[in-house]
Amino acid sequence: MAGPVELIASYWSISGNCYASGPSEVSPFDFRDRVEMAKKTGFRGVGLVHADIMAVADRIGFKTMKKILDDNDMKYVEVEIIGDWFTNGEKRKRSDVVRKDLLNAAEQLGAWHIKIGGDIDNEGNNVWPMDKMIEDLKVLADQAADVGTRLAHEIMPFSNLKTIDQSVELMRGAGRKNAGIMLDIWHLARGNIDFEQIRAMPNELIFWVEIDDAMPEVEGTLYNDTVHNRKLPGEGSLDIEKFLSAVRDAGYEGPYGVEIISREHRVRPLAEQAERVFTTSMKQFEKLAAGGAR
Repeated sequence: MAGPVELIASYWSISGNCYASGPSEVSPFDFRDRVEMAKKTGFRGVGLVHADIMAVADRIGFKTMKKILDDNDMKYVEVEIIGDWFTNGEKRKRSDVVRKDLLNAAEQLGAWHIKIGGDIDNEGNNVWPMDKMIEDLKVLADQAADVGTRLAHEIMPFSNLKTIDQSVELMRGAGRKNAGIMLDIWHLARGNIDFEQIRAMPNELIFWVEIDDAMPEVEGTLYNDTVHNRKLPGEGSLDIEKFLSAVRDAGYEGPYGVEIISREHRVRPLAEQAERVFTTSMKQFEKLAAGGAR
């Protein structure tokens, strides 16, 4: 790596006993406590999801949230996630509510990026024309630029945008400098994407990278597996060294998020969550620096 590794605690890694699409996505841990623990542990940023952002903003306001982030030297703030931004009907109406809220939150909190996804609620069976998605992405990217932030599209195997080639085509078609691609090792591995493909990517399109780990076999649906069974880096079966080596060789020099969504992890106390995530993640970069796989 070109310099010291900067780690970001993605929302679910230190959010306590809640999970994506669960009964509540609002963290039971106090916002200030989470941010202060992130700093104490060594993280350089935090991730925040829509439901939690709105709950905290209603309670203490964006100005106080921003001050807490600044006081704790959170260099990177991620807000997520806008899905279905190219769809129609009720799905688009729901997406537009989240879109408006997250664009505002990104501006108020000085977000590094807004994470965006595809159509993820039907195991990827819907087919949306690429030209429509490109035109809709142009609009969304311009709106993000207006509030001073970027978009990072997360490739997911259960969405309609599940491959690197699709995401590259989307970004190239939109041609917006503030729109790029996010690579999460879990989604790439579960989507059977060869990490070698990362080396061939246009490096300027790699906006964000996340690590975590997984069990050898999928439990239930892919979505069930991703929100209940992720493992801490190095405690599963994924080839993290190979992934990080490919990312490094592609020229990526940015920060790394760590996203642990796990029924085992989420019940741990805040301090233990933060420490375990940070320590296990840093070990992966130490291995790479010592001569990881190329």
